[in-house]
Amino acid sequence: MSSPALDRAAWASPWRHRSVLDKSLLCGGLLLVTISLPPWPTAVAVAVIGLVAAVWLARVRIGLFVRAVVAPVGFIAVGALSVAIGLGGTPAGALWHWGPLSLTETGLLRAGTVAARGFAGMVALVLLAVTTPMVDLIDALRRLRIPEPLLEITALTYRLLFVLAQVAGSVHRAQTARLGHDGYARSLRSAGLLASVLLVHSWNRARRLEDGLAGRGHEGSLQTLSPQKLCSWRFRAITLAVLAGLVVLGVVSR
Repeated sequence: MSSPALDRAAWASPWRHRSVLDKSLLCGGLLLVTISLPPWPTAVAVAVIGLVAAVWLARVRIGLFVRAVVAPVGFIAVGALSVAIGLGGTPAGALWHWGPLSLTETGLLRAGTVAARGFAGMVALVLLAVTTPMVDLIDALRRLRIPEPLLEITALTYRLLFVLAQVAGSVHRAQTARLGHDGYARSLRSAGLLASVLLVHSWNRARRLEDGLAGRGHEGSLQTLSPQKLCSWRFRAITLAVLAGLVVLGVVSR
């Protein structure tokens, strides 16, 4: 069973054995700085720091990191575009207009703010994703007294994703071998069939999993062994110093 590239990178990362608290302090701090301070130059600095930490310190392959941010960048671009373009009458001083659509300097500034903060925040979250396996995050949430049923649903859904990904890959390869994606009409029909297969398979798999747990008298939590994590006060001190520097940079640039 193959696993996503981000999950494999998290398990192979040198930061794998570092405390989740340490990494959450860094990534959460970067995210908080991004949303609370002016985007320029704070958001740019956060993105650079996140990229350097991932590639240089956590030794994540630059190609993998770029692929991880491509899809979110598309959503950010769509969101920024919707903020930049106004709908309705043409305002005074419009830089461009076509029918009910218009583009103003204020809209561009707002779009730039959305794009900068969105990209910087996404880099901070990807940094956490490529250095921390999901099981470590769930264990950390358990220590924070998150309700156990929520953690069980999260863990089971996470495990089921691997099964569905494998089924989707097998079905897609079979469809391709039978020219199921030869042309737009066939591709659309094959996509619908693939979605229906995944729906039925996920339902049956979840039902069998529920029956199996009930047959074993499962009433508690799905406990797993958690190895001791490395807590570094030096790492935390450096993180706090970096965050303090970003705060000073943001305040000075106001």
